[in-house]
Amino acid sequence: MPSSQTPTKQPHDAEDHRLWHALAAEEVAGALQTDGTGLSEEEVKERLERYGPNLLPEAAKASPLVRFFRHFHNVLIYVLIAAAMATAFMGHWVDTGVILAVVVVNAIIGFIQEGKAEQALEDIRSMLSPEAVAVRDGKPRKILAEKLVPGDLVELRSGDRVPADLRLTRVRNLKIEESPLTGESIAVEKESGTVDPDSVVGDRTNIAFSGTMVTYGRGRGIVVATGASTEIGRISGMMEAVATPRTPLLRKIDHFGNVLSIFILGVTALFFAIGWFAHDYAATELFLAVIGLAVAAIPEGLPAIMTITLALGVQRMARRKAIVRKLPSVETLGSVTVICSDKTGTLTRNEMTARTARTASAFYEIEGTGYRPHGEIRRDGSAVRTEDEPALADLVRGAALCNDSEVEEKDGEWILHGEPTEGGLRVFTMKAGFDHAGSERIDVLPFESDHKYMATLNEDGEDGRRIWVKGAPEQLLDRSSRQIGTDGSPEDMDRAFWEDEIHRIAATGQRVLGIATRKSDHDRIGHDEVAELDFVGLVGMI
Repeated sequence: MPSSQTPTKQPHDAEDHRLWHALAAEEVAGALQTDGTGLSEEEVKERLERYGPNLLPEAAKASPLVRFFRHFHNVLIYVLIAAAMATAFMGHWVDTGVILAVVVVNAIIGFIQEGKAEQALEDIRSMLSPEAVAVRDGKPRKILAEKLVPGDLVELRSGDRVPADLRLTRVRNLKIEESPLTGESIAVEKESGTVDPDSVVGDRTNIAFSGTMVTYGRGRGIVVATGASTEIGRISGMMEAVATPRTPLLRKIDHFGNVLSIFILGVTALFFAIGWFAHDYAATELFLAVIGLAVAAIPEGLPAIMTITLALGVQRMARRKAIVRKLPSVETLGSVTVICSDKTGTLTRNEMTARTARTASAFYEIEGTGYRPHGEIRRDGSAVRTEDEPALADLVRGAALCNDSEVEEKDGEWILHGEPTEGGLRVFTMKAGFDHAGSERIDVLPFESDHKYMATLNEDGEDGRRIWVKGAPEQLLDRSSRQIGTDGSPEDMDRAFWEDEIHRIAATGQRVLGIATRKSDHDRIGHDEVAELDFVGLVGMI
């Protein structure tokens, strides 16, 4: 766990640090006294001592003992404890044990559940990257992200988690997924120019925010904020400052407890008065009778039933990957009638899955969802082997080689490193059993919005060098002169057929990608080489 040293003031005030996006890269470098060679070790040491490490400050925490005893702070619990004391005084030890067991079990369940929720909130600290590539004394070097200081020059590439807030100075097809900050599931294309001073966080396209993920391309930027001064640091601070309101259930229970307590006191006082003044009972007898009446009137089963019911609700939510911080919050969800959301990413898993594939000779359905590579590829309802379908084999090969994503299993879950679209294609190739270990990538043309395709040049064993292209099918059709036929050989292009298939697949709500290829004897590729292609087929994704 990173040290809990509290970061001190940054080299800019709270208002200025939000305006780095409005300054030119040269102005930012001048303000932070840095250049293309980065900071020297002496400057880094001095700034680290002055501004503190690049860490989110740890909030003051109550001890486990204090958190445990907080669960006894309830009117009904007070009444139950009083009842337990009264039954013990009368020698009813079984009743005393039952009441105390209810009280303790209630506290234990609440303590355990709250601990799980607090740990989930603490995980926001782990969103900071543990390492970063910073330029120091003119040389890129990998360092601990907590050692970054304002003015450091940091390099980014696909798969990196941004280690601090950076003002980007150089980008190459850089895309960053910023859902932790904005809720937008689509990666943002970054630039290095200036942005309007009044732009909101989601529109600051020249800033790479700490805790976000690079999904594509490369970039370089100057650290303008670290630790608590970053946008993710501000969110962390706001979460810690959120007050916990009383839920409707707790307000009702408190009111019921107050009314019941007053009623019991009133009734027992009246009972004692009648027995003392009207019937001349002994004080000892009256006291024992009053205590028995009070204990009988206390609904000691209510807290137990309420706790068990809420705990069952929490468990059901947990099975659906929802964390409930406080037990009574489960009941509050029952009062919700409408949920308003303006982002599809809020209501989806942001996972792309290849569901259909189309070659010139056949239409295929792909089983399975998400990034788990389990499922068969079927043609006319029957499972097929990729090696028996030459055109399908080429489609799978193109989807695998013209791809920068990786999917790995971790703790029983399949995790994507890269863009969701490429991840969906990678899983498709894994289901098809394709192994791209024998192919070497020589060059790449990253995806650009102007061209709407990505291309790679690969050395592919006996097949020699070949260019693989994936992207918008209309763009690839414009650059294709032939299509891959049933036996895997090129044949005359039937563009009308492909346009009909594109519309048919798209009409089912799927995103359609095209894949094409051609032989090459070059060492590098440019957009001029992405021509005279052999169109391989289509992949439909949801």
